[in-house]
Amino acid sequence: MGNKLFQKAREFVEEALHSEHDHDGDQHNTEDIAKNALSSAFANSTEAEKEQLREFQEELENHTK
Repeated sequence: MGNKLFQKAREFVEEALHSEHDHDGDQHNTEDIAKNALSSAFANSTEAEKEQLREFQEELENHTK
């Protein structure tokens, strides 16, 4: 897989979903970074990657509720 933005977005979402920060601000910052990475990755992704990015975004949104 050559799309580095997609790879980074996936890494940041995984980090946000699995991080256990002691401070809410740290968790919020990690989630913001993941959301920005998802947004950046969308522009240069294939349709298959976009579908995965939507799934990552949904997981992240469900995690933050």
